[in-house]
Amino acid sequence: MNDHKVKHYLYQAIDRVTFEQILNRSTSKIIWESMKGKFGGNARVKKSLLQKLRRDFELLEMKDDEKVEEYFTRVLAVTNQMRSNGEVLEDTKVVEKILRTLSERFMYVVVSIEESKEIERISVDELQASLVVHEQKFKKTEKGEDQVLNVTHGRGTGTRGRGFNGRGRGR
Repeated sequence: MNDHKVKHYLYQAIDRVTFEQILNRSTSKIIWESMKGKFGGNARVKKSLLQKLRRDFELLEMKDDEKVEEYFTRVLAVTNQMRSNGEVLEDTKVVEKILRTLSERFMYVVVSIEESKEIERISVDELQASLVVHEQKFKKTEKGEDQVLNVTHGRGTGTRGRGFNGRGRGR
């Protein structure tokens, strides 16, 4: 009876494809061992995957046209996979990695954070929030510069209008 209850709970917890693969297993122990082998993987596979993830983490770098939130999404996806595969990864290491690999437009922010010696105390979420605020300020500044350029260009200094009429003076 207990075996049937356990099988029932296992069947409820898995998706349809997995359910169809283990349906012919006779006991809950056999089902559990089968699922453990399928989803747990062996140590060699996990070690290999972790090596790949470490390399991905090392190679991460913010692209010039990338937004802060997009970059953090990529970094956190890799770090979460590393942690779920057994890697002990402190937030400080992630913060340092992000600060090292931000695009050039954030260098003054990085220097400011490093000079304040907050790297050990700042969380990944706090860093992201701070960088998003700076990114929004960049956008406002860029919009302001574009508008100044448009206004300057709009006035123009062309030769049309009240200009030289060939006799040495205006019309």
